[in-house]
Amino acid sequence: MTSTLDPETAAALLDSAIANVQRDYPVHWTHVITSPEDLRTQRELHPVFAGSLDWHSCVHQTWLAVRLLRVNADLPGAAKAREVLDGLLTPENCAVEADFFRGGLGAWWERPYGWAWLLTLDAELRTWSGGAQWSAALAPLGAVVRDRWLNWITGARLPVRVGTHGNTAFATMLVLEAALATGDDELASACRAAATRWYLDDKGYGGFEPDAADFLSPALTEADLLRRVLPASDFGAWLSAFVPDLAEARWARLREPATVDDPADPYGAHLAGLALSRSWAWRGIGESLPAGHPYASLAAAAAETHAELGWQYVFGYGYEGAEHWLGTFAAYLDIGAFKDRVTL
Repeated sequence: MTSTLDPETAAALLDSAIANVQRDYPVHWTHVITSPEDLRTQRELHPVFAGSLDWHSCVHQTWLAVRLLRVNADLPGAAKAREVLDGLLTPENCAVEADFFRGGLGAWWERPYGWAWLLTLDAELRTWSGGAQWSAALAPLGAVVRDRWLNWITGARLPVRVGTHGNTAFATMLVLEAALATGDDELASACRAAATRWYLDDKGYGGFEPDAADFLSPALTEADLLRRVLPASDFGAWLSAFVPDLAEARWARLREPATVDDPADPYGAHLAGLALSRSWAWRGIGESLPAGHPYASLAAAAAETHAELGWQYVFGYGYEGAEHWLGTFAAYLDIGAFKDRVTL
């Protein structure tokens, strides 16, 4: 796999991620408060993942830092990054996080998006020899979230088809990747079963995309999950039935990037993320189609145009807009996860 992420940009992403995970304010809390005693700082409740505005963003910004260190240990700022991660990913801190998820709120809080990124981080560390110390510290939290995921997904009868954090296809895609990387057959089987239960019979997609706050495409994210579950010939037939006549004008809103009107606005920035997530979805869809499928070249072209637009907004548009999260999407697009050999 070859990346277009050059070392200078990678170093800037690493610096940003490390700054973000240490930044306590501004912070967006989403906890249920039942008494004055519950009014504790985010850093008390979540000593590992209190930065980067909210818990899930801090989790995937931590993953971003780990991922960049894994693919290029000599990036400028790498020593500082390791020092910061050493101070956050400690057995004591991770035990506090694990205790939270063992409690009552832990059955649903940050499900599924935050859980999926946590399991992605856990798998990244477990599959990298350089992350052994951090992996050992994180393991109890990873085990709790894995069990929570299994309990939830095996009983979840219906999916969530939105373009934001609740999207079940995106989270399941991440967790399936993590399960395959770590050889967790039980977890992978549960993800495949949910994917087919939720989406296999979908035909004639009729959604109107994008919504103003979307950072995921409900249609393309679903297809990106199904391509990982079905053989190429079956996936090609499914996609043709799911989005018929994809080359026609009515699907231009899927093929062409949405205009990002205000990338400094917290929700306006989501459309920049949408361009990046659509790019990796289009790329994966095109690569998974059988030879000669009429959508293959269309998918490749759409992947390129979306990537070009999305990368324009990764830097320079403010912490609450794009900078506390968008770098993760850009890096995931360019260097993926769970592999050592990536060219920067």
